[in-house]
Amino acid sequence: MILPSKFLPADRALITVGGEILNIINETPRSVSEVWERVSAARRARNKVLGFDWFTLALTFLYSVNMIELDDGLLRVRRDGDK
Repeated sequence: MILPSKFLPADRALITVGGEILNIINETPRSVSEVWERVSAARRARNKVLGFDWFTLALTFLYSVNMIELDDGLLRVRRDGDK
């Protein structure tokens, strides 16, 4: 589920979806709905549909490994030294 496997294609692995999310919020902090819209639009352009449930699992994974945080309603990448 986190990593691709024989039964889980690389484009559905949480690490891949998480990377797509990080690319979007690395530029500037964004709301969850804006990140979802951008990720789903990019996926649709490549014919790789992603469900909202899988998106939220990727967000949960990124939060649990301290890669992102929610600050004033916006998702942002945690930097070294952030508490």
